[in-house]
Amino acid sequence: MYAAIRQSKAKTGMAEELTRRIKEGAIPIISDVEGFMAYYVVYASDDTVTAISIFNNFAGAEESNRRGLAWSEQNLAPLLIGPATAIAGPVIVDTLA
Repeated sequence: MYAAIRQSKAKTGMAEELTRRIKEGAIPIISDVEGFMAYYVVYASDDTVTAISIFNNFAGAEESNRRGLAWSEQNLAPLLIGPATAIAGPVIVDTLA
């Protein structure tokens, strides 16, 4: 299992608009990547937005970051403070309830 993580800082008060845009735009793009398993977005109290995508292969994780960063630059830039960062790698610990 591999994770792709993209993170950025949102302008204050943008959670609702970010949610709408991500649901309508990012989810179809990320979920279409080969090996896709899951997608989560966390909006922290300090306006940090973290998108976590789970794949069954490293190539999918890397491709989702490539697509996700490009999409974010085109569709979220006015709502963010600065560019997003991205990392990808193997999940080394996991557990489910």
